[in-house]
Amino acid sequence: MKYDDIITIEAGKRSGKPCIRGMRITVYDILEYLAGGMTEEEILEDFSELTSQDIKACLAFAADRERKLFVASL
Repeated sequence: MKYDDIITIEAGKRSGKPCIRGMRITVYDILEYLAGGMTEEEILEDFSELTSQDIKACLAFAADRERKLFVASL
């Protein structure tokens, strides 16, 4: 999945952490909710401004970052 249009990084917003579409909701926030047991549907209920694509973009971003860390360690 291409997440470049969804995940944004702005120096003055949330200390430069990756956010969703310029909002103050970070990729980390979404990953924490999922890791804590929330379903995608529950997250979308709590944050009506988010879409299913936003959540998938967070997962794709995290997977890509993990892949880059692995490659960099080689």
